[in-house]
Parts: sequence; C-alpha cells; structure tokens
Amino acid sequence: MNSFFSTHLMDWHRLENDRQMPWKGEKDPYKIWLSEVILQQTRVEQGWAYYEKFVAAFPTIHDLAAAPEARVFKFWEGLGYYSRCRNLIATARKVAHDLHGEFPSDLESLLTLKGVGAYTAAAIASFAFDLPHAVVDGNVVRVLSRFLGHAVPVDGLEGRKLFSRLAQELLDKQDPAAWNQAIMDLGATICKPQSPHCDECPLQKRCIAYQQGRIAELPVKTPKVARRKRFFYYMVVERRGRWLIRERTGRDIWRHLHEFPSIERQAPMTVHAVWKEIRGMDSEQPARIPEGAVSGPFRQLLTHQVVEATFVRVKAGASFEVPEGYRWVTRKAMSELAFPRLIVSFLAENG
Repeated sequence: MNSFFSTHLMDWHRLENDRQMPWKGEKDPYKIWLSEVILQQTRVEQGWAYYEKFVAAFPTIHDLAAAPEARVFKFWEGLGYYSRCRNLIATARKVAHDLHGEFPSDLESLLTLKGVGAYTAAAIASFAFDLPHAVVDGNVVRVLSRFLGHAVPVDGLEGRKLFSRLAQELLDKQDPAAWNQAIMDLGATICKPQSPHCDECPLQKRCIAYQQGRIAELPVKTPKVARRKRFFYYMVVERRGRWLIRERTGRDIWRHLHEFPSIERQAPMTVHAVWKEIRGMDSEQPARIPEGAVSGPFRQLLTHQVVEATFVRVKAGASFEVPEGYRWVTRKAMSELAFPRLIVSFLAENG
C-alpha cells in the first residue's frame, strides 16, 4: 500500500501536477514561514496577493522585524484572525534579534516560535531543510481519509493523531518536500471537497472510498457549533473633514485595529432605536434621520461568530465632547491605519 501510494503520487506530481503558487519550490525559510502564516484560515486565492505584498514590502525577516506594528497591521488588513499578525510580528523580532536572522532548522526549535504549530513547523522543516516531517493540512487529511476509507472525525483529537501518524508513515523520506507538496496539491486540485475529479486521480484504483462509493461521505467532521451573533452599530462621527476613531486595546480578535465609536448588541435594533441612542452623543442632532445617514448591514463570518455591522453618519456640532480614548483623524490618515474587515468594506463603498 505504501509503495503504491507514494509511487503513483510522485509520478503524478512530476508529470501532471501543474499547480502554480509563488511560494512553491521556495527554500528560504522566511518566505515559507510567511506563506504558511498567511494561509492559515485563508484560501490560497486570497492569500496569494497578501504574500506578494508582504514579500515586496518586507523582503527579509529583518525588514519585517524593524517595521512599525501599525504598518504591518495595515498590510494584514482584511485577512482576519489578527492574532496571526501579532504572532507574525513577535516571531519576526525573535528570529531577527535573538537568532541573528536564522530560522531554527529542527522541528522542536521551530515549535518554540510564537504562532508556529505542528503544521507550520513541519512545512518549514521539510520545504526549507528537507527533513522527513509530513505536513498535514485539510487537503492531506481528505486524501488519506478517502484513500484509506477512515470515517474517524478529522477535526477531533483522535482523528488528528490518526491522520498525522498515517501521513508520517506514507511520507517519502528521501524527498519529503516533493511528497508533501504533491499530496497537498492532489487534495486541492483532484481530491476536492466537492465534485472531486476521481477519473483523473492517480490513486483511484486502490482508493477505498471510490471503490465503495463513499466519496461524498468522507472525510467525516463533527457537527458545527452554532455561531454566536453580534450586532455592531458604528457611529461615523465627522467634524470639519475629520473623523472620530480609536485603537482597540482589549484582548479580542480586533486588538490593535481601529474603529469608529460603536454600540454592540446581542440582538438587532431598528434604525430609529439606533438613531435615538446615538443622538445622546450630540444634543444638536435633529430627531429626523437624514437621507443616506445609515449604511449596511455588512456581514462577516468568523469561526464561532456572525458579525453584522450598521454604520450611521453623524455630524458633530460645536458642543460635541470627544469620548475618552478617541481622536480626530483625516481621511488620509485613516488610509494608513488598519481596521476590521467590516469597516474596510464600508470605507471602500463610501470613499
């Protein structure tokens, strides 16, 4: 089984695999690490442009480590999961300052870097240093689950251990980088989640799921937990060509990003209820809602949350008092700061 799997996989990789990505074949551990961090929780199609922007702006680990945090967050803006960006900055500084710009070349030391888990460590170890460590992502798990006919839930502890062990057993120890790239590409282009191209698969003859007609059933995942709903009502407060913003400092997913004053609720509010609450910010506001004052809703799906944002434009009068923690900025200054994706979407539509 091992011989069939690796032989046919590697033959396909050499002769038929034409998947193109800017980091494919890369040996520089910095660029491999950068691509892997960007691609965590991100589709390749979206991460591609971010990777190229980061490499152009920060061509070395020293460039990234020396960059102001606000600039790095601006480049990250729109990718979401901002803890990745915070870890990116922390690891860049550790490697640049404490390790003299050299990434560790063994798995155990790679795992000590902030934000580097088993998957990323294995990717750096195999692609940069040709070490025999299997890289196990969703594509790899899907190929193995179908080929071997395993119905163990892939997102549970038992499943993660099982497929990590199986990938390591099947790994071509003589050419781990090529094997890892081959199985990930097979999962991404042939053994896809929906409508896989089984007729083009080099493993079809011995694929248990194909032989048993279970392709649609595998891999198995545990039922999803219902997402919590959050409703944000942002006040886009403007006075003399400047807007009121603050930097989020709380320990949440948007820490270090900027935002307008907001109201958060667990249930939706009517526009009139929002307007009535906002009017308390400025006694000079009329009771009537001006035409075009309300935009949205804008929606964003997070791992465990559904966030909906509505934006209400407010003209600040002379008696308006700036809330603590907020400051006035120009539109040009705002363009250099990082905001949550919902606010980015609003600004893109409203110049």
